[in-house]
Amino acid sequence: MTALDPRPPAPALQQAQPAAPIRPRADAPLQRGRPDIRPDVESPRPAAPGHVHSPSLVMLVLIATIGILAYANFLLNPASRGDWLPYSLVILAESILIFQALLSMWTILSGSHDPRDFNFHQAQSTLFHRRTIVRDALDASPERWPLHLNDRRVSVDVFITTYGEDLDVIKDTVAAAVAMHGAHLTWVLDDGRSDEVRDLAARLGARYVRRLSSSGAKAGNVNHALSLSSAEYFVIFDADFVPEPSFLIETVPFFVDGGVAFVQTPQAYRNLHNVISRGAGYMQAVFYRFIQPGRNRFNAAFCVGTNVIFRRSAIDEIGGMYTDSKSEDVWTSLKLHERGWKTIYIPLVLATGHAPDTVEAYTKQQLRWATGGFEILLTSSPLSPRSRLTFDQRVQYLVTASFYLTGIAPLLLLLVPPLEIYLDLRPMNLSTTVVTWVVYYAGFYLMQVLLAFYTMGSFRWETLMLATASFPIYVAALVNVLVGREQHWSATGNRSKASSPFNFMVPQVLFFVFLLLTSVVGVWRDLGIGTPTLATAWNVTNTLILGSFVVAALHESRATRRSLAVLGPNTRRGRQSARRQDARTGKVAPA
Repeated sequence: MTALDPRPPAPALQQAQPAAPIRPRADAPLQRGRPDIRPDVESPRPAAPGHVHSPSLVMLVLIATIGILAYANFLLNPASRGDWLPYSLVILAESILIFQALLSMWTILSGSHDPRDFNFHQAQSTLFHRRTIVRDALDASPERWPLHLNDRRVSVDVFITTYGEDLDVIKDTVAAAVAMHGAHLTWVLDDGRSDEVRDLAARLGARYVRRLSSSGAKAGNVNHALSLSSAEYFVIFDADFVPEPSFLIETVPFFVDGGVAFVQTPQAYRNLHNVISRGAGYMQAVFYRFIQPGRNRFNAAFCVGTNVIFRRSAIDEIGGMYTDSKSEDVWTSLKLHERGWKTIYIPLVLATGHAPDTVEAYTKQQLRWATGGFEILLTSSPLSPRSRLTFDQRVQYLVTASFYLTGIAPLLLLLVPPLEIYLDLRPMNLSTTVVTWVVYYAGFYLMQVLLAFYTMGSFRWETLMLATASFPIYVAALVNVLVGREQHWSATGNRSKASSPFNFMVPQVLFFVFLLLTSVVGVWRDLGIGTPTLATAWNVTNTLILGSFVVAALHESRATRRSLAVLGPNTRRGRQSARRQDARTGKVAPA
């Protein structure tokens, strides 16, 4: 990649894909709706064929990998080196991206096996005992059907963590959780201390827990609930993730294997109504469709904090959910893996929630996630000899911990075209022809774009925009971890604190102005020399990408003002009061 490259900060494979739900397996017997009440079974179905990747996908991944290696060889060839400063910026940024891209390819290729084996299918087919259901007259109440594993009745608690989300959002989740098929007890864990939420839980038939403190944030909330409950397994849903009735049917049978600590399902979103939410939602799709399934091969799939079911004894063994990090879910997974527990990820959408749809919500979400990743990278390196992880797990956690460095890479690349325009410093040797560059560039990036089209059916410009414009967030997260600065934030689904998006994007606006002025200077320079240059073209492209983010913020700002005008002065005062209260308490919210 040269100075002239306007491309997104992360390889295309780490970008977007449509959030279309991952379809369930065609042969899944108890998929959705009311489950089939099977007899106490003796004839389990055989395991399904293991390979889920098509030959054409494997071919594309291999070709893309070859393109990555060829591009790396081109960049590292001394004959390609230009001026040291821009060349160093390019090499640093591209090294991060190439490392992540190669490991992503390897992980994707590894995800060719379905974790549902013969034992899973056998356990699923005997999950409900028909005779018991008929005897107790429970035919019309699937949410009360006793769950069984190995002919032994098992118990499940369902925890819904809340922290100031809209009441209607919580209502949908609680109602759906209570109605899930299979006997369970639903708990609302309210760190927002809302009487309305308490009354809602009572009306919907859920238990209500309010803590006296908010220590440990979301993980602390769950640990507190574990001290009050006793079920053998427990599920965690964020307040905005509405579960499918079949959630327990698709996850509980995995625990027939006594070594399984948790089963994680994807996060999918139903509010992709604007540029921010589409970009934020699509950015995660590749991770949930390809990366997490690939980690099953290495027993390295990690928890993402919601839509997950745990074995209580596994969490008890590590002293509860990990609370000393912004990414308590990843840390909890790491502790479990170090203890030798198995984890499973299934790419089957069993709950849908809300993606961040404002600049503020997106900024806080990414800051939280990036801070957690950098904490692992800098305070508990997976490569440390003290770690008890396997080699494969170390590699996968290293990829996770270093992933957000790919968000800082765009900052380095955005600086390269101005170096040429203002100082005539070029990253590549002047003898390198445009054709040579395009050949290697295409091998690296265009193949990945093609792969994204093949696997996802489209390419979403919103992900390119967010990936390019988010570097201040990741720089802030890295600095926070380096200096030990505590970061306060609020829940993603909290709508009570809407404010101007420009309060959270000052660096992006300043950088946009700088690039805009640089583009004007570049065009003026090209007119003077009588020929257009790639540096100006790429800088203009970068300007347009950052400009689209600024335009999106303008639209959001106008929509917020219109919304506040409709809601009236009382609501505005309420939101201002909420912000003041949050500032006083410095409260850390659950993810």
